[in-house]
Amino acid sequence: MSVHPSLLLRATELIGHPVVTLDGGEAVAEVKDVVYGTTEAALLGFTLRHRGFLGGPMKEVLAWDRVSALGRHAIMIATAGDLGEGDDELVEEVKDSRGRNVLGSEVITDAGQRLGEVTDVVVLVADEPEVVGYEIGGSEVLTPRSGGHVFIPLPDTLAVSGEALMVPAAVQDFVSDDLAGFGASVERFRDHLRTSS
Repeated sequence: MSVHPSLLLRATELIGHPVVTLDGGEAVAEVKDVVYGTTEAALLGFTLRHRGFLGGPMKEVLAWDRVSALGRHAIMIATAGDLGEGDDELVEEVKDSRGRNVLGSEVITDAGQRLGEVTDVVVLVADEPEVVGYEIGGSEVLTPRSGGHVFIPLPDTLAVSGEALMVPAAVQDFVSDDLAGFGASVERFRDHLRTSS
């Protein structure tokens, strides 16, 4: 994986993005909310609303695995058929996730050190969009000044225990305080985990 810094963004930046079909170039919806799950510690998909100033919520949802491409200004899907109420798994996750959103979850290391709370999810915009890190705040360990936010890289798999997200203790050596330099931190952290296992 090569992480180019200009291809990283916060997931909350996707709210309001149009959802556009590749087969017709039609904007069929826009993102209302980003759905996260703590069971997988991942971005699951999106709830949608109709386009326009008075656009209300839609029953259809968009699962993360149906996104064809993701950019700074739009989310691309193959056809309008990729949206659907019939996506039972995501619909259930949307209902279930209301009480277990990853935002606000505590991040602790496998050595028991509390690092802070998740304030956003960092997405790598590539051929296969991937969640590569969290923005966290409220950490006395990682931030030199009160209220500061930092970015921590995620391993390829992440352990979840109750309300907490558990990361390897080594993550503390790969923290970045700006999104521009975060791509290199993700690469170095994952390389470190591979070589030390």
